[in-house]
Amino acid sequence: MQLIPAIDLRGGQVVRLLRGNFGDETRYAVDPLVLVERYRELGCTRMHLVDLDGARVGKPGNRESIRALLARPAPKLQVGGGIRERADVAAWLAMGVDRVVIGSTAVERPQEVATWIREFGSERVVLALDVSLPESGQPRLRTRGWEVESPTGLWDLLESYDGSGLRHVLCTDIARDGTLGGPSVDLYREALARYPELSWQASGGIRCRADLEILSEIGVAAAISGRALLDGSLTEEEILPFLRSE
Repeated sequence: MQLIPAIDLRGGQVVRLLRGNFGDETRYAVDPLVLVERYRELGCTRMHLVDLDGARVGKPGNRESIRALLARPAPKLQVGGGIRERADVAAWLAMGVDRVVIGSTAVERPQEVATWIREFGSERVVLALDVSLPESGQPRLRTRGWEVESPTGLWDLLESYDGSGLRHVLCTDIARDGTLGGPSVDLYREALARYPELSWQASGGIRCRADLEILSEIGVAAAISGRALLDGSLTEEEILPFLRSE
């Protein structure tokens, strides 16, 4: 399993939100360029960047900051936030982004997004599916900054991508995002049992090496971590075994 460090950008600054709440933000006094270089020196080969301004307004808001990162010998970047049209996908890939991450649009317009996967290739598109977990039934999808609950459940949505060539799915338990409360191991176990052919990226709650080890044991392909790395809950020594080349 590969650890993919996450950087959330808002106004060009590195921030973290608690459960996606823009009113509950922590800012970090570190330049994104310096942070990416630090991860690169540790051996990181891929990073996850979220354009929070783009996610909020539906169009890129940190393009120049990300362009500056792409101009350096940085890890491969997968970028999400506000990517809602085919032209957005094409523009990011042309700029040098390795993978684009599609969130709300993947839930609201699955047939259209399936055509993007077929056009640009299964290795270039990641679906970001954010869920809440009811006491019974399948995980419920949430969109538009987690404010809207979709009538479609997680498993039903994935069925609609059958035949598209879908490969990469980033799944976040929104109740755990930014909490350091541990990942939703049972969610990922079920996801892997239902769709073992997909390359699952786990996100939300990761706090320590033990969390990474259990996700690796159950077969998750990648783990996304932001706050634990920024706050030092995950040390450089602990993450080194997971920063392997792909």
